[in-house]
Amino acid sequence: MDGKAIIITGGILDDIHAKTTHGLVRGTDRYEIVGVIDENFAGRDSGEVIDQKPNGIPILENIDEFFKRGIAAEYCIIGVATKGGVIPDEMKVQLRDAIIGGLSIVNGLHEFLEDIPELKALAKEAGVELIDIRKPRPKNELKFWTGDVYKVKCPIVAVLGTDCAVGKRTTARMLLQGLKEKGINAEMIYTGQTGWLCGIEYGFIFDATYNDFIGGELEHAIVSCYQEKSPDIILLEGQSSLRNPSGPAGSEYLLSGNAKGVILVHPPSRTMFKGFEDVDAKMPDLANEIELIKYYGSKTLGIALNSEDLDPESADTAKSSIQKDLNLPVNIPLLEGVNELVDALTNYISNFNNEN
Repeated sequence: MDGKAIIITGGILDDIHAKTTHGLVRGTDRYEIVGVIDENFAGRDSGEVIDQKPNGIPILENIDEFFKRGIAAEYCIIGVATKGGVIPDEMKVQLRDAIIGGLSIVNGLHEFLEDIPELKALAKEAGVELIDIRKPRPKNELKFWTGDVYKVKCPIVAVLGTDCAVGKRTTARMLLQGLKEKGINAEMIYTGQTGWLCGIEYGFIFDATYNDFIGGELEHAIVSCYQEKSPDIILLEGQSSLRNPSGPAGSEYLLSGNAKGVILVHPPSRTMFKGFEDVDAKMPDLANEIELIKYYGSKTLGIALNSEDLDPESADTAKSSIQKDLNLPVNIPLLEGVNELVDALTNYISNFNNEN
């Protein structure tokens, strides 16, 4: 573990754009989270706000309150995903105060701390680090696709979504935990900033990688994991969706990553791609998305539902309807866990081993 950390959210803890914070307070092996800075929810428990389940991580009003309380920490993590990956000006004020107080800053956004002269100078003076985890690695360090993924002899399952910000990483981590509780040697490949922050061992940051090397970096992570851990199954954290026009992704997992199984995460309340409702960017029908995955040569093994904007009764109705229409196991991870999907993956492993 790298050390103790606080997270700043810019007052949007209950918003989907604070998904990095959500992932970290639900569990990370890289940091011990000791507080969340959010002026709109100060005094409450972060788990209670996010999942209606207290987790003991307090929410503080500002950086000053954090220091006044004397809570020990070494890092301050930017816990939001903003449009365009820009650090909001009001958040830069909080970052300045954190640096002056002796905290290193961990940033997963596209705007780099090292490119902000004031923060760079303050960090140098305070003797702390500015950690920009989305900085592209040099091209000479990146891998090109070789075909070695075909030598992997355990099932590879991609956790894809029908849109951005639907819970692909959260679902993958829950599946990972559920499989391990059954005694299955499961591993997960991270492909986003929060996966790295959570301490997943193998992976790369998809949208900080030059396009020509995405397939190779994905393959390298899978092959390295397989060779070093000998897993029974490898789960791949998906990004965006196959047909999101703002940044389609997904074919890399099915082709370069050779994932023949898919768990598909879907928000029944959405009809348009998130953030693009004003341009009539319609999401595909769920059955049609499954058909597209089939054309790639992969099989959808189950559905994870994101219950945003649905009360429990409406979410359960959506689940029943999808189960009936598609004849697939369906879970609502944040409301009921992922037991049915874990059972589907367990069966997939057994059948895979019998056939290979």
